[in-house]
Amino acid sequence: MQPIVKYPIGIQDFESLRKDGYVYIDKTALVYRLVDSGRYYFLSRPRRFGKSLLISTLESYLSGKKELFKGLAIDQLETEWTKYPVLHIDFNNEDYTQENGLQLILDTKLSRLESIYGKGEVEISPAARFSGVIERAYTQTGLPVVILIDEYDKPLLQTFDKPELHESNRATLKAFYSVLKTMDRCIKFALLTGVTKFSKVSVFSDLNNLKDISMDERYVEICGITEEEIRQNFDDEVGKMAAKQKVSKEECYELLRQNYDGYHFEYDTVGLYNPFSLINALDERKFSDYWFSTGTPTLLAKVMQDCNFSFWRLQKERASADVLGSLDSMRTNPIPLLYQSGYLTIVDYDKKYRKYTLDFPNEEVKRGFIDYLVRDYTENQKRSSEFAIENFIEDICKGDAEGMMKRMSAFFAGNDYRVIGDMEIYFQNSMYLLMKLMGFYVNVEEPTSDGRMDMVISTSDYIYIVEIKLDKSAEEAMQQIKEKDYAAKYALDPRKRFLIGVNFSTTTRKIDKWLIE
Repeated sequence: MQPIVKYPIGIQDFESLRKDGYVYIDKTALVYRLVDSGRYYFLSRPRRFGKSLLISTLESYLSGKKELFKGLAIDQLETEWTKYPVLHIDFNNEDYTQENGLQLILDTKLSRLESIYGKGEVEISPAARFSGVIERAYTQTGLPVVILIDEYDKPLLQTFDKPELHESNRATLKAFYSVLKTMDRCIKFALLTGVTKFSKVSVFSDLNNLKDISMDERYVEICGITEEEIRQNFDDEVGKMAAKQKVSKEECYELLRQNYDGYHFEYDTVGLYNPFSLINALDERKFSDYWFSTGTPTLLAKVMQDCNFSFWRLQKERASADVLGSLDSMRTNPIPLLYQSGYLTIVDYDKKYRKYTLDFPNEEVKRGFIDYLVRDYTENQKRSSEFAIENFIEDICKGDAEGMMKRMSAFFAGNDYRVIGDMEIYFQNSMYLLMKLMGFYVNVEEPTSDGRMDMVISTSDYIYIVEIKLDKSAEEAMQQIKEKDYAAKYALDPRKRFLIGVNFSTTTRKIDKWLIE
């Protein structure tokens, strides 16, 4: 009888994982390189991507727990196994949305460290107390200190929609993290992890010796799982999953790739699987949206609505490394947050203009994100019978443009319109999301030789060219389609074409008329 594979679902403690016989994907060669080649680091990765396990692995390693690493790569690399004093501060699983919440939490975490290394009488502020703990740990042990801070950005992300508290937390963290620069002589190694990068916090503005390895190709595999690692560690399990799903093993690998692979944190590097989704899928031997179901992109949806973001940009956006690496413009540009949170990833790079092209990493993220936005953005939760999804799909697939527009009109008439802002973008976004949800190819602002088409919806048999006007007329929309000859782009396409001119009234917030040819 083969031994049961123990998947480390929900286990982020390296010592517990190793002692209890859970599967561990060996990242210790990269851990050794990280410590051996530098001192101060920052790593950004999406949630549930292995950051906490990395922090715990470093804690065990730099605490000299050699027995935990037997048989791993680092066992052949490290010879000293020095037991350094380790200060581990975890900002996970706390509530920072209350007044003085961050200060109280810092007090608790610093008190725990002070119970080991003592407290100075004049140390009042979190920064002063942190500095004092580092100094005493260094003096008492005679060894430089290791500082590991997990999810450093939680106090900022949780309070993003509370500006005063957000700025208060920012100021507190700015002073707290600046200690790292003043205590250089006492520090052996420091790593801060998080989902996002707020560069105005002193960690990134004052600490010019902090190396950001988030997009460093040498460390892209330090979190996440590659296909090679799956084949080395889980090949038999993939075979069992394939049998349950009634597909071949290679077909199962392909389905795993489509659903959970595709993360790239630098161009032309190995694709990474979301470890949380992968191990859950292998454990249950079925495909489901594991990562997306553990958290909803509420903040992202709010930011995109507040800045009137056009959703079609999700699969076309280009950005520089500087833009992707900072959230300072998040209130006007949600792309960095989308990238750093794991909803978009790098798929191409233009060397001439030094711009990255972004897209959804895989089907799990695309499917979950589009579905969430449809429900959150359109707010038509009940779905009237006139707008039944299956009937809408049938209209589009059989070329019933009139039926499609009637259902679309009913859909907008049924919304409560809590969403405010640019109504043209609202209309485009709603159309885009609905078509994506139903699996149709949809392109917004598609370029032609004489302008840009508002929207093109494609099926295997039909092409719908849609031009949208606000507070004008459907006739004017149709006239623009013809004058600019939008259909010329599809002159050699055998599929039947529909030209649809639409007028959307911002007064009634409804489609008041459409024309079809």
